[in-house]
Amino acid sequence: MHMDAERLAGSSRKWMIAAFAAFSDGPSSEDMAVHHAGVATEHLLKAFLVSLHPTLIVDAKDFNSMLYATGHGALLQVRGAQVKTIQLGEAYDRVQRILKGKIPPKPKVWPLADARNGVAHCGYHDRAEVDVVFTDCITVIDQLLVELAIGPDYWGDYKALHDKLLGEGVEAARVRLEGKLARARRVFEERYGHINEKDRELVLTTVARVTTPGFIGEYSAPAACPACSSQGSLMGHSSVDEERWVVVLTPHIFRCFVCDLRLELAELDLLVVPLGGDVDLDVSPEDYYSEFEPDEDYEPDGDDDEPDYSARLLAYRKR
Repeated sequence: MHMDAERLAGSSRKWMIAAFAAFSDGPSSEDMAVHHAGVATEHLLKAFLVSLHPTLIVDAKDFNSMLYATGHGALLQVRGAQVKTIQLGEAYDRVQRILKGKIPPKPKVWPLADARNGVAHCGYHDRAEVDVVFTDCITVIDQLLVELAIGPDYWGDYKALHDKLLGEGVEAARVRLEGKLARARRVFEERYGHINEKDRELVLTTVARVTTPGFIGEYSAPAACPACSSQGSLMGHSSVDEERWVVVLTPHIFRCFVCDLRLELAELDLLVVPLGGDVDLDVSPEDYYSEFEPDEDYEPDGDDDEPDYSARLLAYRKR
């Protein structure tokens, strides 16, 4: 096995073209279409990880595989065929953490992985999910092609089909979004429509203060609900913009506890006023890293006037 990003990207392209060919053959070949699309996605995810370092696609619990990925497989005579690599879901999770905000977190029910594994292991796929599988696949691969600087030739003779499926997927997402907004407006009216304006404002202010317990992100930011105009919350992952030295939130979901609206990452950019961009948080990087402690070998740079926070970021470790 040669852990080479270019080879993996080439393999992904072959599987994707085969997936489109099977998709074009109609229902009788849909099982091969969704399976091949899943393999194509997995190989391109791994191509991206390998472009950073080969060890990022191996099973971290398998020492022989780690040894091979670091170029030292000969020490234990490890052959490429013996290397254990991560599966599609883990590859996606690792890439998503690196490209947070560019591709959405993996949903609990993931048609792309379910279809690929269903066909591979028991010859089954949900025929109702075929278009969703291809839309998910195309969305992820498009972003990976940008990151890997691979042009549209990746899609071969199926670029027009790619555009058609992607357009249909976006339109379907818009329809789902409008349905969510309509339902949220109905819920708002049913709950608060009978309350007079003065009392309603007090009730809504109280309800809007509710936050989601146990959310994976560390911070949230207030945002006006696109359905009822109450204060909702954008929730996601926080990080430090080192160029501007501010803490930013990369939203993954929006929640409004007043009307029960919940929007996923892909839907945030489809709103009339998009909510998907990074948000500056009112917290300094110093406070953000207040739960970190310096490594024992960290030494200041000698500048007593201005602390070197960039150096501290590199020297700090989580408790």
